[in-house]
Amino acid sequence: QVQLVESGGGSVQAGGTLTLSCAASLYPFSRNSVGWFRQAPGKEREGVAGLVYDGDSSFYADSVKGRFTISQDVAKKTVYLQMTSLTPEDTAIYYCASARVALAGDMFLDDFRYAYWGQGTQVTVSS
Repeated sequence: QVQLVESGGGSVQAGGTLTLSCAASLYPFSRNSVGWFRQAPGKEREGVAGLVYDGDSSFYADSVKGRFTISQDVAKKTVYLQMTSLTPEDTAIYYCASARVALAGDMFLDDFRYAYWGQGTQVTVSS
């Protein structure tokens, strides 16, 4: 079973940058999808970005497009989420998740498509 561990969360001022990491304990099947989600207090979980592991396809929510970048290091079995120009609205617990299929387009943002989840890492952006 795939186990995912997020790291890199923390507190930052508005306009700052954070990079989250999602490390897989087992080597995911080729062409799995990995997504980043977030949940703010009192709000539903929302998809942020996703990619096809060891592939070229990726997708971003409109709210983060142009500010966040999802990437991967296959050798390290790690997926990253670089977050720039952060605002207080980005404050949330961020989760990575893995789906055992290659997703496309806005399917990356559907949490029900993902079978494995990390424990989450807190991101707090102050104004």
